[in-house]
Amino acid sequence: MIERTFDQHISRQFNNELEHLRQQMMAMGGIVEQMLRQAVQALIESDTALAQVVIDTDDQVNQIEKKLDEECTLVIARRQPAASDLRLIFAIIKAISDLERIGDEAEKIARWAISLADYSRPRNDYRELELLGHTVLDMLRQGLDGFTRLSPEVAIELKNQDKKVDQEYETIFRQYYSYMMEDAGQIRRILDALLVAKSMERIGDHCKNLGEYVYYLVQGHDVRYETARQMQDSLDLESSEE
Repeated sequence: MIERTFDQHISRQFNNELEHLRQQMMAMGGIVEQMLRQAVQALIESDTALAQVVIDTDDQVNQIEKKLDEECTLVIARRQPAASDLRLIFAIIKAISDLERIGDEAEKIARWAISLADYSRPRNDYRELELLGHTVLDMLRQGLDGFTRLSPEVAIELKNQDKKVDQEYETIFRQYYSYMMEDAGQIRRILDALLVAKSMERIGDHCKNLGEYVYYLVQGHDVRYETARQMQDSLDLESSEE
């Protein structure tokens, strides 16, 4: 696995500012990760109190995102960074936007967990949603770890995992649609559960984005429209030239 570090600057204060931004982003990521974990747990255990904790935390995440975005803008204006420093700040700005949206989706899952707690539970206790939730939670952890290690390979792994999440969502959609056809009395409950699955699918998309930002930060080019194979070929070519 390729791991990178960035050069230190003559200005210790500039180093401190960049490190502060990175640490704040990671702290925000930790809060969002906890929100997602709690939202999935609240859903599976019908824990409405825990779901409310997630809902109450969302405003904190929104405020952190706003404050950190302002701090990044000030650093750009004051320091006029270039090259890898500018990429770092841009990657942070983009990452905190996706983290804020993951927090929004976690809040939605928590709200639907409260709604679903009023219905009788299916025989499998939403096992498919639990598995999907754990998958996107693991993706979030990988994305944040990618920023810590500065490992562009995480973008490839997350892109591949996102495809699996999309496929699993399609499977759940077809399964739930058949349930609604069989029992019209369960339509409201099944629709809420389907919305949970959709939020998880969207979280997978945002986690994939985190990986792409890491790749951009380390490698210096945008891979949003590249396949995992193309990204891997670029890394292999770089390794062969070193």
